[in-house]
Amino acid sequence: MKIREFFLLTMLLVGPAASTLPAAAGPPNVVMIYADDMGYADLGVQGAVGYTTPNLDRMAAEGMRFTDFYVAAPVCSASRAALMTGCYPARVSITGALPPKCRTGLNPQETTIAEMLKEKGYSTGMMGKWHLGDHPDLLPVKQGFDEYLGLPYSNDMWPENPNARKNSYPPLPLIDGAAAVDPEVSAEDQATLTTRYAERAVQFIGAHKAGPFFLYLAPSMPHVPLFVSDKFKGKTAGGLYGDVISEIDWAVGQVFAALKEHGLDENTLVIFASDNGPWSIFGNHAGSAKPFRESKGTCWEGGIRVPCLMRWPGKIPAASVCLEMAGTIDILPTVAALTGAALPAAVLDGKDIGPLLRGVPGAVTPHESLLFYYGNNELQALRSGPWKLILPHTYRTIVSVGADGLTGKHGQAKTGLELYQLAEDPSETKNVAAENPQIVAKLSAMAQAAREEIGDNLTKTNGRAQRPAAAVTW
Repeated sequence: MKIREFFLLTMLLVGPAASTLPAAAGPPNVVMIYADDMGYADLGVQGAVGYTTPNLDRMAAEGMRFTDFYVAAPVCSASRAALMTGCYPARVSITGALPPKCRTGLNPQETTIAEMLKEKGYSTGMMGKWHLGDHPDLLPVKQGFDEYLGLPYSNDMWPENPNARKNSYPPLPLIDGAAAVDPEVSAEDQATLTTRYAERAVQFIGAHKAGPFFLYLAPSMPHVPLFVSDKFKGKTAGGLYGDVISEIDWAVGQVFAALKEHGLDENTLVIFASDNGPWSIFGNHAGSAKPFRESKGTCWEGGIRVPCLMRWPGKIPAASVCLEMAGTIDILPTVAALTGAALPAAVLDGKDIGPLLRGVPGAVTPHESLLFYYGNNELQALRSGPWKLILPHTYRTIVSVGADGLTGKHGQAKTGLELYQLAEDPSETKNVAAENPQIVAKLSAMAQAAREEIGDNLTKTNGRAQRPAAAVTW
C-alpha cells in the first residue's frame, strides 16, 4: 500500500475546522522544541520500536502530525539557520556544521524568530544547542533571546569524542547567558543536559506566565555521543538510544505540565521537530528514517524529511494529519501571522502555513517547490508537489555501521539527474526521469532560477540575493 494511502486510511486527515482561528486571550505563547538527529520513525506514532513516546504521541492526538515536513539542509548549523530566519541557509550563507572558535556564524543583521517576537513584546528564552556561532557576539543573547542555557555547538565537538583525532576539540562549555558556567563539560555533565534544559524551561514558563513568551528548547540529544540521566538509564528495550528518546519525551511532558499548571495550555502553540534525519552510521546509537532512503548528511528523504508535530488546543484540530509539503523555513512567517508580529524586512523563503494548521478545507502547501542544500552551498535536490528532482552530485553513503558510540565507515556515491514520484515511491527506489521529460524540464528550470537567486557551488553560480554570514575575530 502506498504511504499516502496508508495515512489516509488509518488516520483522520483533519478534525473539525474553522476558517479562522478563534480569538485568544492575548497573543499566543510559542514553544519550539528542536531535537538533534532524531529520525522520522523515532516517534511512537510513527513506528518507534523498543520504547514509547507518550508525550509526543499525545501531541499527535491533540494536535497535528505532518507527514511531509522538511528541513532545508540535512546538517546542524544550516538547518538551524533556516529555522531561526525563515530563509534557505544558502541565502544567509550558513553551511555545514560550524566548528568551535568559528570565524563565522549567523549574521546579527538577520532577524531571528526571537528578535521578531521581542518587537511584539515577547519574553524570549532558549535552552539547548545553538550552533549558529560560538563567538560572544553571536550567541543567543545577542540574537534576540533574553536568556540562554546550553551548549554553543554539538556535544561531540568535545575533547572526549572517541571518533575524533586526539586533541582536535577544545573544552566544551556550558553557557548561561554569555558566561561559561561549566567551562569543561564532562561525561557526567552530559548525562544531566536533557533534564537540566527541561528544568530551566519549566522555570522560564513560570517566570513569564503572564506572557507572551517564546521558548526555544533544543535538546543536545540524540546526537552522539549519547548520554542519559540515571532516572532513564536502562529503562527501555531500545537500548541507550531508546532511553535517550524517552528522556526527551519526558522533557516534552514537563513543558506540557508547566503550561497546564499556569493555565497556559490553550493559549500556547507547541511545535516539535528534528534538525535533520538520524545519524545512521552510528548503528544502535542512531534512530530510524524508515521508510526513507539514506539519512543525515544527504538530501535523500531520510536526511531531510523529519518528524513534526504541532499542538494548540482549540486552534489546531485534534488528531489531524497534514499530508501537504511544509518545512522549518515556514515556522517564522507562520508564527508572525499567528501572533501579529511584523515580518522582517529582508526577503524570506518560508510561507505562512496557517491554513494547513487550521485544517481549512482544501488548504494546500503554499510552496511551488522546496529546495535542499548540502555541503558547501550545493543545491542537491528540490521537491514540487509529489515530484522530487535529484540534481547531479556526489553524496556520502554508509559502507558499514558502527555500534555503541563508535562510527562506521562512509563511502562516496554519485547520482545523475533523477526524478522520483514520492507519493508512489517514498523510498526513492525508481528513477522515472526518462518517462517524465516535461516534469524534469520544469523542475530543472526551478533549480536554475534558485541558483541565480541564492547560488549553487555545484554549478559555480553566485546568487544575486545571497546575504553574508557574520565575520568575527577571536
